[in-house]
Amino acid sequence: MKNNLKSKKAALEMSVGTMVTLVLLMVFLVLGIFFIQKVSKLGTNAVDTIDSQVQGEIQKLFAEEGRKIAVYPTSREIGVKRGDDPKGFAFSVRNLDVESADFTFSTVAADVSKCGSTFTEEDANDMLLGGSGGFALGPGSALDLPRLVKFIVPETAPPCTLTYNLEIKKGSESYTGADVFVTIK
Repeated sequence: MKNNLKSKKAALEMSVGTMVTLVLLMVFLVLGIFFIQKVSKLGTNAVDTIDSQVQGEIQKLFAEEGRKIAVYPTSREIGVKRGDDPKGFAFSVRNLDVESADFTFSTVAADVSKCGSTFTEEDANDMLLGGSGGFALGPGSALDLPRLVKFIVPETAPPCTLTYNLEIKKGSESYTGADVFVTIK
């Protein structure tokens, strides 16, 4: 009879322990879902903040009279990791002429020599997202929204520094441009 009583007491303690464990697990699950939602909302707000900061910085760069192009980051140096989310640069153009004009832009790899003999300019150009396009600007106006050029770096890319040339053409004539340096880590 003593063993039977001990057995019932042990079973009761085990079921209470199981219930406490289940309650704690549910609490942690609910808290985990809550925090994941909060982090997601913060991430979305951070992207919006970064976008408005980039636009603000580009507008500050255009405060200089006679400036045709503004590139952000101003250092024109971008560090990217292989297989990571795409990163890049933003630019805006101002039409300094007294007439409206159509502009085109293209971004191409200019120097891949530091990446070894197996990595080609074609490989570097394949990493571009939004590297070319066109837009129209009125006299004295600039792009309302800066253009964004991103780099999607595959896992197979070697760690090195590439030089890209951003060229802006007004009609068929060169208007302005900039070099951008991309370091693959």
